[in-house]
Amino acid sequence: MSDTMTAGTVTITSGDGTEIEAYLAHPVDGGPRGGIVVIHHMPGYDAWTKEVVRRFAADGYAALCPNLYHRQAPGAAPDDAAAAVRATGGVADDQVVADVKGAMDHLKALDGANGRIGVIGHCSGGRQSFLAACSLDLDAAVDCYGAFVVNDPPAERTNMKPLLGLAPQLSAPLLGLFGADDNFPGPQETAKLAAELERLGKDHEFHTYDGAGHAFFDTGRPNYRPEAATDGYEKIAGFFGRHLSA
Repeated sequence: MSDTMTAGTVTITSGDGTEIEAYLAHPVDGGPRGGIVVIHHMPGYDAWTKEVVRRFAADGYAALCPNLYHRQAPGAAPDDAAAAVRATGGVADDQVVADVKGAMDHLKALDGANGRIGVIGHCSGGRQSFLAACSLDLDAAVDCYGAFVVNDPPAERTNMKPLLGLAPQLSAPLLGLFGADDNFPGPQETAKLAAELERLGKDHEFHTYDGAGHAFFDTGRPNYRPEAATDGYEKIAGFFGRHLSA
């Protein structure tokens, strides 16, 4: 497989019919290949998120990140867009599901697509990855330290609510990667989620890294932990390799 890829901004149609901005990367050689929807973290549709998209393209997937903040702040810098969305209580869950559905449809329509789709998110995107996997028909889902799946969100997050009640609807195997020093979600929260998935017989695999807190994957933040991030990406690569191959 060639490591040559194409990457850039595209316009996709959300599941609710709205046209939104998205970032797409994929290899230039033929498929068949799986697709990965990357859900950006709360800081927004930023340079690090686009690096994540390109990394999956280098691994041989078509990867697409919808800009969840496009409606509220079209064309705004990531920090400004994130602030504008936080001021309105965050992105509504039904909008997230619609935007992920639009991203899935776009990936499935690409030349070389094998029809299998995974989703991954970090921070708020981790919660939204779980939401998508409980709301749409996916083949794999990765939750990287997504908070408020189990616990109640802060009062100002008016568009968020716990998602544990959706667990019976989980449509895909779930990989969870968490930090032992994180408070959002804390180890007790992730343990409760794991116990519920075990009770329901849902396919899941959770890993918690000692010495790592929130955002340990993000190379641009002080919380970056190279050993945890490297091991985490190896687990993600193996997980998607198992579930997104033709």
